[in-house]
Amino acid sequence: MAATDELLRRNRDLADPVAGDRSSASPSLQIAILTCMDARIRVFELFGLRQGEAHVLRNAGGVVTDDMIRSLALSQRKLGTREVVVIQHTSCGLSMVTEDEFKDELERDTGLRPTWAVEAFRDVKDSVRQSVERVRRSPFLPHTDAVRGFVYDVHTGALDEVR
Repeated sequence: MAATDELLRRNRDLADPVAGDRSSASPSLQIAILTCMDARIRVFELFGLRQGEAHVLRNAGGVVTDDMIRSLALSQRKLGTREVVVIQHTSCGLSMVTEDEFKDELERDTGLRPTWAVEAFRDVKDSVRQSVERVRRSPFLPHTDAVRGFVYDVHTGALDEVR
């Protein structure tokens, strides 16, 4: 059975998948959480979130890219979020590659070199600081005072605030 078919089967078996308010696209806690796509980060469980409370934005590494600024701008300007939390994590795949190495691989395999940044990093805390600073400096975001960054330990579940 394909993974998509398994997920659809699970959905049919659920009576009410997640408790929460589904009446509005605006998150009731007025917060956007930006994190990595790593499957070990269970954002809703990590914070005890209910449906409708937060926007959860994910990408490789949980780094603030132009596309994340785009999503945050819509989240803040059209859907009322006022706070941003950036969460990256230990043992991240982006800390195990380099920008040029990955772009070289893609170019070898496809004949094209990507124009986008991989956003590889060595030190996760430095990467969190950089992402937080990108949010704070963005001219497109009206709410940049309440931005905080964290490192999630994938082995213990602990969150460590980065200052």
